[in-house]
Amino acid sequence: MARNIGSRYTAHQILGRGSAGTVWLGEGPEGPVAIKLLREDLASDQELVGRFVQERTALLGLDHPHVVAVRDLVVDGNDLALVMTLVRGTDLRTRLDRERRLAPEAAVAIVADVADGLAAAHRAQIVHRDVKPENILLDMEGPLGPGGAHPALLTDFGVAKLIDTPRRTKATKIIGTPDYLAPEIVEGLPPRAAVDIYALATVLYELLAGFTPFGGGHPGAVLRRHVTETVVPLPGIPEELWQLLVQCLAKAPASRLRASELAVRLRDLLPLLAGIPPLEVDEPGPDEPDENDQRPDAYDEQQYTPAAEEPRRRGAVPLVPGSAPDSNRDTHTSMRVPAPDELAGGPLGTARAPRAPGKPRPGSARNKAAAVRKRRLALAAAAVALCAAIAVGGRLASGGDGDGDPAPRDGGNSAPAAP
Repeated sequence: MARNIGSRYTAHQILGRGSAGTVWLGEGPEGPVAIKLLREDLASDQELVGRFVQERTALLGLDHPHVVAVRDLVVDGNDLALVMTLVRGTDLRTRLDRERRLAPEAAVAIVADVADGLAAAHRAQIVHRDVKPENILLDMEGPLGPGGAHPALLTDFGVAKLIDTPRRTKATKIIGTPDYLAPEIVEGLPPRAAVDIYALATVLYELLAGFTPFGGGHPGAVLRRHVTETVVPLPGIPEELWQLLVQCLAKAPASRLRASELAVRLRDLLPLLAGIPPLEVDEPGPDEPDENDQRPDAYDEQQYTPAAEEPRRRGAVPLVPGSAPDSNRDTHTSMRVPAPDELAGGPLGTARAPRAPGKPRPGSARNKAAAVRKRRLALAAAAVALCAAIAVGGRLASGGDGDGDPAPRDGGNSAPAAP
């Protein structure tokens, strides 16, 4: 059923729902648009509305070919809405769900487009804070690029920041999607441009491997991995691309590239990646408890709840017709900042490694138990061999062969006994 959004726009059809609100296919004075209508509880928050209006100029001024343009902001009674350019295509999550992983050339071309969009945003002092496949749209009407990739556009600028207002979250809370959160956010530091680079590098890893480098399991475990574990190498990609990924996934924000540098470096690698097929990598198995792990088990499920008491949803909202409204990733989850002792794990470990079918993951409790059993069997075999050797040595020393017959000495040439 159609509804008016302010005096200039009409919303006709719901395209999707997410943690922040509902996206509609709408009509405006200049033609079709996408309208993101925020939740009523957000619209009724006067402080949030004030911040929304203050950032209007910055959001409207963000004009770049790889950013979904915000064309208007509407504050009308209980309606708080972002009016955006309608992209004819699908989101990157939908493509990943269909193909599982992309060829390196296509993956790098898509991420280079997004890096260009981020560079423009960062120059305007805007940090996205929620870069992930759900917020990357593929323009199916645009020209094909390297590897057959459609042009990529980043959307949902400012939404995470609007939800994460001082009145809605305390200093001990963080807002975001766990798989893509930079370590400094997990540790409670303010988000700066480098958090978008970390998230985008995580997206690139996921496009190549089919899974995120630190994801899987309870959100608390994911947060701890971001801080304490190093990324697992991906076999089959050029060393230059891997080193670029490692640099952008660095724990220290200052070690990461700027968005403009990342875009240039990625495009320089495209000729090297031409013709390389999608990687053959098995996704890591689920985490298994380690009986020897003495770190505090403080990750209570109740400490990780969706923002503003919203019922938990899966995925984010596509701003394009025909794409799936939901996905398999939690989005905009409100999480308690872990205490230092919860994040402490000694020297950096290695993130969950892919495992072969039917075998335990390296470093897991099952793997450790198997190693213990193997050592015990080896020790038992060594003990049996040692006992056998001692027994044989004892028989030789006593001059018998074990059957009561005398054993020859001196090579069998001993002299006969005297009469």
